[in-house]
Amino acid sequence: MIGKPLLAIGAGLLMLAGAAQAELPVPTPVVETAQGKVQGLEDEGVDAFLGLRYAAPPVGPLRFRAPQPAEKWDGIWDATSLGAPCMQMYTPSGPNTSDTTRQIQSIFPTAGEAKIDNEDCLFLNVWTPAADNGKRPVMVWFHGGGYAYGSGGWPVYDGRNLAAKGDVVVVTVNHRLNAFGYTFLGERDAAFADSGNAGNLDLVAALKWVRDNIAAFGGDPGNVTIMGESGGGSKVSHLLATPVADGLFAKAIIQSGPGVTSGKKEDAAKLAGALMEKLGVATVAQLQAVPAEDLLAAARGVIPARGFGGGANFGPIVDGVVLGRDPFLPAAPAQSKDVPVMIGYNKDEMTIFNAAQPWFGRLDAAMLDGMAAMMGPEAAKVVGYLKAQNPGESPTYIANSAMTWRFAQGSYVIADQIARAGGAPVYVYKLTWETPVAGGIFRSPHTLDMPLMFANAAESAALVGEGEAPKKMEAMMSDAWLSFARSGVPASPLLPEWPAYTLGKRAVMQLDLTPKVVDDPDKGLRELTAR
Repeated sequence: MIGKPLLAIGAGLLMLAGAAQAELPVPTPVVETAQGKVQGLEDEGVDAFLGLRYAAPPVGPLRFRAPQPAEKWDGIWDATSLGAPCMQMYTPSGPNTSDTTRQIQSIFPTAGEAKIDNEDCLFLNVWTPAADNGKRPVMVWFHGGGYAYGSGGWPVYDGRNLAAKGDVVVVTVNHRLNAFGYTFLGERDAAFADSGNAGNLDLVAALKWVRDNIAAFGGDPGNVTIMGESGGGSKVSHLLATPVADGLFAKAIIQSGPGVTSGKKEDAAKLAGALMEKLGVATVAQLQAVPAEDLLAAARGVIPARGFGGGANFGPIVDGVVLGRDPFLPAAPAQSKDVPVMIGYNKDEMTIFNAAQPWFGRLDAAMLDGMAAMMGPEAAKVVGYLKAQNPGESPTYIANSAMTWRFAQGSYVIADQIARAGGAPVYVYKLTWETPVAGGIFRSPHTLDMPLMFANAAESAALVGEGEAPKKMEAMMSDAWLSFARSGVPASPLLPEWPAYTLGKRAVMQLDLTPKVVDDPDKGLRELTAR
């Protein structure tokens, strides 16, 4: 049986009826999709449909293949619980993990999700104010975690509050990751020429599901905004340049994850070869038959052995089949010329990763210079510039800012390319508000934007803190994201007018308790590292 029968919901309701003080969950209306009927549960006035299958299970002979249509089902699909995340190539927390990190992991779970991950993972979730003919804007979220881990079911991505506040439909997506979504086998078997981008083809399949079904959930298939943070921002960047995604969305938001370039076919073929050698298999058919847990373990093993660094090295590639070019080099993709884009980054992205490092808070000037020299000539230039511009800053935060620059640099490259091409506007932001948690050591870290724009600040106090400041930032940013999804222009009563980014002024909205528009705020570093 493909889905749990709806009788399971009824049985649960009967059990709850025995508890006098319990408030009974309210089923949503039954919605007819192209695959069959579905029913979820109401969540404080918003209808939540969770764990909807948008493509066939990518297992057995479908492993490494482009996603196939889901089979139709009889009866009613039980859409009351999240679908499984893909197999997770996460880095476990060590024994010295801080209490703050553990709290933050409650809104970005990885180790916990690995207990329920599954190769059968092509599910999405829908939150809607009403499953009617409302033709609401649709906001489709692609999760972070590089291309290694994550899911659309992380608590910080819960779409209930955003859907209720903005009268929009919110969709979050699971898709194949790491070796399951990005093992390039085309040089071994021509039938797998697109396997190096199978995970991104899952995203296309999810958008096709939205196109074909979202009207039944009260959404407008003609007004779809795709958005994502970190690896999700890279996914959005790639879809802007993916021909088979053309026409499936109207707007795009890239948060702390500019995908300027893509992986190369030759490197991906070598990585696939190392994976097969690790597993002792000689053919694609044999690789398809390897148990999922063994495949994942081998994938974890080959990355350090090849010196690639992290799980995201299983990622999309320029294969000449799905993706014919780097997303934003040598220019912005012509297919997306009419798609408005919003793009930005956080002032101190890398603190979320660096705060646990033994050097954090302990660097002196000599150690900083040595670290910069080891990172290469460009890093040394960036560190030198930052030291000169910020003479009172500590070596620790100079190092952190230097590592953060790649997020800003890529964002400016994309914004410049879009502005250079003409067509639809691009809007740029820089989140400078600093979270007070952990004594303020994180400042404006990677991931800080998400609970604010998702209107989930109260649920994410471990990251954003409590009080009026995160409430104001949430109101400001969720306003702007909703406005952009509705009209293509970000706006809020809490913000000054947000001008489009142009090559003449390079206007950037600095998001803080007192927001302001600044022209070319990173001009010195941008010009220093221009290519």
